[in-house]
Amino acid sequence: MSSPERALPPTLLVLAAGMGSRFGGLKQCEPVGPRGETLLDYAVFDAQRAGFGRVVFVVRDSFARRFEDEIAARYRDRLRVDLVCQQLDDLPDHRSAPAGRTKPWGTTQAVLAARALIDEPFAVINADDFYGAEAYQQVARFFADVQARSQPPEIYCMVGYELALTLSPSGGVNRGLCVAEGDLLASVQEVRDIVADDVGRCAGVDLKGIRVPIAADALVSMNFWGFMPTVFEPMARHFADFLSVHGDDATAECYIPSVVDALIRARVADCRILRTRDSWFGITYPQDKADCVQRLRRLTKNGSYPTALWA
Repeated sequence: MSSPERALPPTLLVLAAGMGSRFGGLKQCEPVGPRGETLLDYAVFDAQRAGFGRVVFVVRDSFARRFEDEIAARYRDRLRVDLVCQQLDDLPDHRSAPAGRTKPWGTTQAVLAARALIDEPFAVINADDFYGAEAYQQVARFFADVQARSQPPEIYCMVGYELALTLSPSGGVNRGLCVAEGDLLASVQEVRDIVADDVGRCAGVDLKGIRVPIAADALVSMNFWGFMPTVFEPMARHFADFLSVHGDDATAECYIPSVVDALIRARVADCRILRTRDSWFGITYPQDKADCVQRLRRLTKNGSYPTALWA
């Protein structure tokens, strides 16, 4: 493990391969800031301010050129930028995708797409989420502390949010439902299509397809994770195990929370919970854009961000 003087600056790994089916287009390129900035612009800005030295984008072949021209190119004068494509057939053990499968295999495969590019601490985020500056600062401090203390690499982190503050009024959302033991994550399970009724009661669909009630103040993951590069090996094993069961399914996806949960339960790793006071918001549905525009306008007006983000 590196000494404090040689601590490696972390990399930001951005999952940007989604097609935006519920939004109806590429959310990654959608202008929402006062001068047409995207949510990605704010993510990279906050990460760079927190000490991240590099960004790696996971995209799809079908829009890689557009993404490079419209998004990635604007950062290259400020920090190192790499792109990697998430491929449907990037599978272990010479497997092939089943007939009829058209989309990749979820967020675990997206992270593994960057395994050959990353050899330093890295954070994982979604391209269409605004996490708040404090989240990046906390993750950067976590990495610095792990390296300074020469802690074992099997210690990860997750930024946690309150469920009620992460919902969309326009439709269901997917979240990682968490159980905490002190400041450590005890378990996390992906829950899909979470909505709240008129009185604030929340419910979602678990991985067994059962709709379950969820407390409005439940701790959830918004897919902001901090990993050491040693995570790639157990993550790849978990993905291979997933495919041995679901490899013939044309729609099954392997989610990061499932991997982290398995590693925690097997006592292979610990995951520290970093709670943030900042507000999350994002784009899932077309109606969400107006809320993002208003929130970013207020954050700019109160001085949290400059009017010209990259001036």
